[in-house]
Amino acid sequence: MPATLDPLISEFATDEEANSYDRWFRARVQAAIDSKDKRIPHDQVMAQVEAVMAGIESRPSANPG
Repeated sequence: MPATLDPLISEFATDEEANSYDRWFRARVQAAIDSKDKRIPHDQVMAQVEAVMAGIESRPSANPG
């Protein structure tokens, strides 16, 4: 029986779940590092996110009252 983890310390119920997630996450990060896809500069991404957020904030339904 796997040891359970304290929910105040870990979002996972067991060490096995935590280790499984860690392996999955590391594989995803490595795949992104190894990817040949076009890179987008951080400043460009942040400008796009800020534009989306500004558009959402300017919607009438986003500012009730």
